[in-house]
Amino acid sequence: MTPQTDLIELARKFRLADIASRRFPQSRMLEWIRPLLIHGQFNAAPIASSAEGRAIHLYTYGTGTTKILLWSQMHGDESTATMALIDLLNLVTFTPDHPVVKTIHSHLTLFIVPMLNPDGAERFQRRTAQQIDMNRDALRLATPEALILKNLRDTHQPDFAFNLHDQEPRSTVGQSKEIAAIALLAPAVDEPNSETPTQQRARLVAARIAQAIEPLVPGHITRYDDTFEPRAFGDNIQKWGTSTILIESGGWRDDPEKMHLRTTNVVALLSAFLSIAQGDYLQANPALYESLPRNGKNLFDIIVRGATFKAGFFVPPLVIDIGINIDAKIDSIGRVVPTATIVDLGDLSMFGALREFDGTGIRFDSTEIELEKTLPEQDLIELLGRKRRN
Repeated sequence: MTPQTDLIELARKFRLADIASRRFPQSRMLEWIRPLLIHGQFNAAPIASSAEGRAIHLYTYGTGTTKILLWSQMHGDESTATMALIDLLNLVTFTPDHPVVKTIHSHLTLFIVPMLNPDGAERFQRRTAQQIDMNRDALRLATPEALILKNLRDTHQPDFAFNLHDQEPRSTVGQSKEIAAIALLAPAVDEPNSETPTQQRARLVAARIAQAIEPLVPGHITRYDDTFEPRAFGDNIQKWGTSTILIESGGWRDDPEKMHLRTTNVVALLSAFLSIAQGDYLQANPALYESLPRNGKNLFDIIVRGATFKAGFFVPPLVIDIGINIDAKIDSIGRVVPTATIVDLGDLSMFGALREFDGTGIRFDSTEIELEKTLPEQDLIELLGRKRRN
């Protein structure tokens, strides 16, 4: 195996500089990839269309006998791995003689769909234009996007598959307050989670990934929920005989655009490809995967600690913590507005936050702070600053 530092250096060096935001439509993605095609290191073809008629593109790289299928952004607002796949195409384009790239090219054939749900990406929403979660459409295949993925799996019969997603960025490492940066999973094939050779291979590859990315996100790797979902693609592709690894990109402090996790994804994929190409994954220690802590839910975006709150005229004040989450809302003229929602009040000592404010000596009443109250993030920050000054 190539030292992890070499993979990290490669991933950082060939990160496409034009990508600065995780919000982009398919047209922008194609603009980034188009200049790479002239170098002839990989092939591109539109394979079918989305519900709204956008062509869905397949990129093929390598000449090896071991086949790997990768797809990202089946949920239109989950774009971290899409950015990573573009970086990967950039990397193989400009380093064809690098030992890592030569090994991947000669031993593997990669089938890459960087944006499976372009209609959802256009709106930066989870679901398709038909309002279907296509990751619950693996059996009925009612959406054209789901049918495309099923046909790719059946046509190419890949040995391995990588199902690339973004998870809730407020997920934690078990019940700790630590943010879960990357969650891995070898999906179940049935309700009792029977172990099959297909799934066992996936677990070993996941163990290699965990080992490779640990220097980038030390102590922040988890195992995703392995409850069997009979309608999901990961579970079914595993069941259909392709060893499938789920990679979920979570959150990282001071990185709302997920640029660090984008690089982490590139390292995860490069390490997996090398391990598969060299057969090294067969010697992996499965405990590196099986001992990963499960995802938890112990995080807010913001916590105000120890503020005084008076809920009404006839009740005494008390000291509370305030849990706040920030989500992006689209205003009437299409602008993205970060919006704060007050999610919980009370003792939040068991929870962590991406940002914490000391509320000691600050007093709020119910006209300023109440459950489910929503306001622009900037208004919240100004309110906290005003309270401190007073």
